[in-house]
Amino acid sequence: MENRFLVDSDSLSEEALKRKHRLETDPSSRTDHMAYMEGMEIIESDVCENVISQMKSYDYTKYTAKDVKAALEHETCTIEDFKALLSPAAEPFLEQMAQRARLETGKHFGNTVYMFTPLYIANYCENYCVYCGFNCYNKISRMKLSMEQIEHEMQVIAQSGMEEILLLTGESRGQSNVEYIGEACKLARKYFRMVGLEIYPVNTDEYRYLHECGADYVTVFQETYDADKYETLHLFGHKRVWPYRFDAQERALRGGMRGVAFSALLGLSDFRKDALASALHVYYLQRKYPYAEMSLSCPRLRPIINNDKISPLDVHETQLCQILCAYRIFLPYVGITVSSRESAEFRNGIVKIAATKVSAGVSTGIGDHESKYSGTEADGQQGDEQFEISDSRSLSAMYSDITGEGLQPVLNDYLYV
Repeated sequence: MENRFLVDSDSLSEEALKRKHRLETDPSSRTDHMAYMEGMEIIESDVCENVISQMKSYDYTKYTAKDVKAALEHETCTIEDFKALLSPAAEPFLEQMAQRARLETGKHFGNTVYMFTPLYIANYCENYCVYCGFNCYNKISRMKLSMEQIEHEMQVIAQSGMEEILLLTGESRGQSNVEYIGEACKLARKYFRMVGLEIYPVNTDEYRYLHECGADYVTVFQETYDADKYETLHLFGHKRVWPYRFDAQERALRGGMRGVAFSALLGLSDFRKDALASALHVYYLQRKYPYAEMSLSCPRLRPIINNDKISPLDVHETQLCQILCAYRIFLPYVGITVSSRESAEFRNGIVKIAATKVSAGVSTGIGDHESKYSGTEADGQQGDEQFEISDSRSLSAMYSDITGEGLQPVLNDYLYV
């Protein structure tokens, strides 16, 4: 299989380079991004239709200051109010939005900020996504941790005091199959009270197996909800199938996962429409699965190794703040995560307003936690990072800074009995 060869080789063959060029220049050489591949589960659900119909009809230029003021005055934020709060007309009202968001955050989450750290256990990938450092055509150092290495990384992280971990892989079933991820979940359960997954989408029965292995929740980035734009960014691999990715969270819930998390990667397409669709994805699924815990994140594009393809659309910090405040007002009961893609200054500010969860002690590389936590050079092989982070604070530094802002850091809020 050519794709397996790509991810396992140090250099690309002439044939592989030709195929890469065809994928980039000839849309007819790419598979149908709306057609399911063999083995992909199809579920019956109306959530996608509801989300996309709202997104396609959203004309954010029609909203006025009057619409924004009305939205802020309503006790309950409707979908129409939310659309107004995401519009350019709301930008002059950012202070009022922040005040309302802070009030809603306090009502539902008190003075707390939850903390976690990610652990990348493999960076092999079978997809060609032009904006991602792990993509199968990118010449980077690839690595897959053994179970012994995974356990060592977990011991290092657990010694820092962290109690929640998010396990991540590149999207390669060939290198990181479901059984491998399941064994990693079993190890994580020994050291952490909360175990999350951010892996390639799988079928319901596979999510059920991973839950039985110890996973509590699943995060999936839709990247962009604009299917036409999605097609131009995901040129090869299983990730190319837009509808299968969209339904991942619902399959995870059907498989017994306690919670699911959602996001678009802001900067890939029209960020206002992607922000609307992300929140509505939560909104409609929450009504279908009211028992489930759901959360949103709001990442922006970051630099990657060998980047010569990305031209991210500008999403400025004020616009990011507007989106996060609008999320909080529309979905006051939903957790909001702000990742280490953002600066320490931004994260320090937004946790006082709308965000409820942050990562700390972050590495997006493979097998380097001990060196990063101890400040020493690594003595073994490491895998390259997925993207560059902006906030590299340790757990202790983050804990101290959050406390200094008058907030209460929380390492775990869930106990199994």
